[in-house]
Order: sequence, then structure tokens, then C-alpha cells
Amino acid sequence: MDYEILKLIWWLFIGVLLAGFAVMDGQDMGVGALLPFLGKTNEERRIMINSVAPHWDGNQVWLITGGGAMFAAWPIAYAAAFSGFYWAMLLVLAMLIFRPVSFDYRSKFDSSRWRSCWDTLLFLGSAVPPIICGVAFGNLLQGVPLVFDESMRVSYQGNFFGLLNPFGILCGLVGIVMVIMHGANFLGLKSVGELNARAKKAAAGASLGTLVLFVLAGIWMAAALPAYNASGIDPAGLPNPLAKTVTVGGSWLDHLSATPALFIFPLLGIIGAAMSFVLSRAEKWGAAIVSSGASLLGIVFTPLVTMFPFIMPSSIDPRSSLTLWDCTSSQLTLEIMLFVTLIFLPILLFYTGWAYRVMRGKVTPEYISENSHHLY
Repeated sequence: MDYEILKLIWWLFIGVLLAGFAVMDGQDMGVGALLPFLGKTNEERRIMINSVAPHWDGNQVWLITGGGAMFAAWPIAYAAAFSGFYWAMLLVLAMLIFRPVSFDYRSKFDSSRWRSCWDTLLFLGSAVPPIICGVAFGNLLQGVPLVFDESMRVSYQGNFFGLLNPFGILCGLVGIVMVIMHGANFLGLKSVGELNARAKKAAAGASLGTLVLFVLAGIWMAAALPAYNASGIDPAGLPNPLAKTVTVGGSWLDHLSATPALFIFPLLGIIGAAMSFVLSRAEKWGAAIVSSGASLLGIVFTPLVTMFPFIMPSSIDPRSSLTLWDCTSSQLTLEIMLFVTLIFLPILLFYTGWAYRVMRGKVTPEYISENSHHLY
């Protein structure tokens, strides 16, 4: 297969994996982030936890697969990102370790202090990763302080606290509010009674918050963030990040304007959030979940298509910016990975759909009481 086409296919696959992680694991993290606020009693918190219990570990596979795909398909970008964002990635990893431990241990002892400790860790393990991921996307849109020397050694000139700039924080807020929207819709589908009523309010509020914050981030990006433009790249050439010319100027919005069809992604993010607000208030939970999922898909793909073909723009040496065309693996590697993906991705999708079908239905107080010793 043509090398240039393979590069495009893997850009799309990695985008799908990131969006899949946001949509699938986002609902679990959204429920976990709502745990201290919607669960007023131990029984309600067990309902919330067990609503996502059959799926959370399978959903997290999307993140693991996305990281593995990035390592194999974009090794230079993977190395630059994981060295530059080291402390941020380490924080996300710690939070992701808290989640399974909290699921398993919170109900081991009948002690309110014991459960409260694990509930706090479960909340942090659910709320912090989407915030950090949002902050990371916000910094990519601004450019990150990395530079390659002539020996192709990358040097990252920033630090963890430099990531916490105003636009990065705004994108982090988008990240947490959008997963709360999705998680609240899922909780509305799975719960009954007062918990369901609180989920309804949370879903409507988070949907409105997602809409407002995403639009605000888009306005900020269009008005204040300069775009990167590359020339002199051979899309079918071998990886060499320094073999190009990069200029900085104009607006990222110009990239979308050059291909108007790409506006479908920000529109999907906006319309999906608006429909989630309407449908959650009407308690049409199935349609609300589809709408919030579509919104997350649009929000994740918006920066990807806006920056295209850039993956990691450099704020201190634009020529060191990494693009889709100059940081990929060899043609043979991409071909082998494509063959494996075409076999296993349909299996993953089929199994995920089957698992949700089998585990459908409400999680009620009666169900928790009858299966108290077998559930989280």
C-alpha cells in the first residue's frame, strides 16, 4: 500500500482510538467524578459504581490500545510527548491505578471511613485523567516547547506547571465537563428514584456547560492562537522532522476554512451537547447517550483536524514541529499493524456491543441488596 495513504490511515485510526476512549471510558469516568456529589448514601454510591462495573475495565482498553498504537505508528511523537509531558503522564497513570483498586476494595469492610477513603480515590482516578488530557490538547494547540538538534535528539524546555496556562486550563475544564455530561446520561439510563432525578439535573447542567465551554475554547483558539503551516514536506518520504519549513501566522480556523466539510466536527460537538441537554431533561436516556457520545466524538476530533497535519507543534523552534508525514514508523510496520487492526478491531467492537446488551437494564436498590456480597 502507498506509504502516504498508510500514514493517513494511521492518523485516522489513532484519532478513532482517542475518541473511542473518550466516549467509552468517558461515561465511566463521568460517573466516578459524580460519585461524591450524587451518591448521598452508601447504597446510592454502590448503585453508581455497579452501573459501570461490568464495562469500565474493557472500556479502558481503548486508552491502552491508543497508547500502543501511538508508540508503534508515531515513535518520534510518542517519545517527545512522553518525555515532555512526563509528570502529567505519571499523574494520569497514578490516577488510573487508583480506579481498579478503589472498585475492588471499597466494600471489603463495613466501615464508613474505609469506604470514604476509597470513594475519594475513585473520584480522583475518574476526574483527574480527563482534566489532564484536556490540558494536553490545549497545549498542543498552543505549541509545546520542544526542539530537535541535528542529531535528532529531542529536548523539552518546559515543565509541568507551564502546562497549566489559561487556555490549557479551559481545555481541561472542557475535558471534565464533557465526560460528566456523558456519565450523567449513562447513570440516568441505569438508575431509578432520587438518584435518577439528580442524574437528570447533572446531565442537563453538564450538557449546557460543555456547550458553553467548547464554544468559548473555539472562539479563543480562532482569535488568539496562531496557526502553524508547513511546506517542503514529502508525504511519502522517510521520517525527518527537520526536513521542512514551518511558518507561524494566521489562525487555526484557516485550516478548517480551507476544507469546509471539516466544520462537521465542531458542529457535532455543539449540536450533540445541545441535544443532550434537551433529551436528558426529557429523560430520553438512550438518545441522550448517543447525543453526548456524538458531542465527545466531535470535540476530540476538532483539534485533530484543526492541527492537521501537525501532531506536536513546537513553540520555540517551529521547524522542530512534528507532523503526520515526518514522525511515522516504516511502511512495513504500518502495513503489519494495519493487517492486525483489521482483524482485531471488529472483534473488539462486537464484544463491546455484546457485553452492553447482556448487561443492559437498571441497577436498583433491590438488586444491590440481593447481591450485596457479589457486587462492588
